[in-house]
Amino acid sequence: MSKTNDWKDRLGIVYSTNQDFSYDQTSAKSDVTLPPEKQNLRLQLSTKHRKGKTATVISGFIGHETDLKSLEKDLKSKFATGGSCKDGEIIIQGDFREKISIYLRAKSYKVKGS
Repeated sequence: MSKTNDWKDRLGIVYSTNQDFSYDQTSAKSDVTLPPEKQNLRLQLSTKHRKGKTATVISGFIGHETDLKSLEKDLKSKFATGGSCKDGEIIIQGDFREKISIYLRAKSYKVKGS
């Protein structure tokens, strides 16, 4: 099956009567990672879908997935905890909001939510 004709990628398109219409598949994600000074990250505590266990969620990162994974790896090793990277968010196990906020501000990131 052709990957270029995947219906899930066209969920925003309803219908076109134009015979020459060609769906242009452009990526909504940024091709360039913004420098830390221009990143606006948001920290929040979440227990949703985690059987009552707390997790610190970092969202708002703009850039390549590899850069996001690199930041995730730095945070996991710095705080000696587990975590993952899903849907453009970093999920760190446990309540590390204050420590992560201090760490990210030291690396010149703008952080909202403490």
